[in-house]
Amino acid sequence: MLDEVERWLADRSWSAADRPLDQLLDRKRAAGTTVSVVLPALDEEATVGEIVEVIRRDLIDGLPTPLVDELVVVDSGSSDRTAEVAAKAGARVVHRDALLPRIPALPGKGEVLWRSLLATTGDVVCFVDADLRDFSSSFVSGIVGPLLTDPQVQFVKAMYDRPLADAPGQGGRVTELVARPLLNLHWPQLAGFVQPLGGEYAVRRSLLERLPFPVGYGVELGLLVDALHTVGLDALAQVDVGVRLHRHQDGRALGRMAAAIYRTAQVRLSRAHLVRPELTQFERGPDGFVPRTYAVDTEERPPMAEIKEYAGRRVA
Repeated sequence: MLDEVERWLADRSWSAADRPLDQLLDRKRAAGTTVSVVLPALDEEATVGEIVEVIRRDLIDGLPTPLVDELVVVDSGSSDRTAEVAAKAGARVVHRDALLPRIPALPGKGEVLWRSLLATTGDVVCFVDADLRDFSSSFVSGIVGPLLTDPQVQFVKAMYDRPLADAPGQGGRVTELVARPLLNLHWPQLAGFVQPLGGEYAVRRSLLERLPFPVGYGVELGLLVDALHTVGLDALAQVDVGVRLHRHQDGRALGRMAAAIYRTAQVRLSRAHLVRPELTQFERGPDGFVPRTYAVDTEERPPMAEIKEYAGRRVA
């Protein structure tokens, strides 16, 4: 590990308990900083309501001054009751296609995160995945904390244990098999991040609006790498929030995720195009193995600061 990374681990890795909630509220009031929480959601009716309820109870309604000023669920086309459940629990629900309608929406998580900048106004934007179970509000307060207390910090990732079934620490298979090797080999300054692909992170809007967004699974790696090049390692941090429980995907879905992440890394290494932006996987059918070919995400959205509707909103 680089000496720089060892120093960074000592200086920029914290626990959520290091910043009590009353301290965060004092700093937030003094600075006048506003905080938006965004949950990207697709068919998450089983979990999104509890997450919204916990955030409202602990960080909005139960405080004399809310820590969270906006709580927004961006629905990317759910076929279940995600939008209804989220709204009933107290979130403002916005459909992905209602944001920036002149640009046809593409499928993918990164697309939803990118468009969410038009649905929110907070100085700090905190992203939280909508499939988490046994959710704790420290996921939000923990990663927002350094941005409220240290003006040098601009991007904070959550770190946590990710159990797989009953096996502790065995989740995050794409992280260990794809993302971590890529980061260690090509961006060794980022080798200290425990969960580089985690979906829980908080970022200053002034940085987010300057970054391109891969539209699919590569968004977390892309934002992290681009943030490093934009603001430097000392502006990045991570906070331990405990244990993350969520729905695990099957091996084929993980393969597609891995391909998108590799493609995102490749673009940042060479800005070249994939020769073949597709991934073929195999499923057993009644007559043997059947190939299934999927497109690998190859689109990226430009920095939101370049979008005229976003600039116009600022003027207004």
